[in-house]
Amino acid sequence: MKQLLEVKNLLHEADQMDSLYTYKKIGLLNGNIFNVVQVADRTLDFHVHPHSDELFYVIEGEFMLETRDQQIKVGSGEFVIVPKGVEHRPVVTGLTKFLMVEQVGTLNKENSGNSYKQI
Repeated sequence: MKQLLEVKNLLHEADQMDSLYTYKKIGLLNGNIFNVVQVADRTLDFHVHPHSDELFYVIEGEFMLETRDQQIKVGSGEFVIVPKGVEHRPVVTGLTKFLMVEQVGTLNKENSGNSYKQI
């Protein structure tokens, strides 16, 4: 059976979300899941992913990514990769739309502010 190719627009996918903190799966690639999510006014606890890197791509808005050693601002059109084993936390002070990329199973309620919901 032929598999059809599909084009996705990240901003359109994020704009279709009707709630905050819900992760919408928009693709899979070699065991990695691509989710879009909208977040506002939230600081997660420091946490670590021992088996998987994590990519935060900012579709719209901005946030601070904190590790125990640094704080970096990431804005629209920018991304940051957190290597596995690095303790980190996102700090979001306004509405921000993200593309998140990580291995399937990396995100859960314990490391996403106890509100992880996938659609």
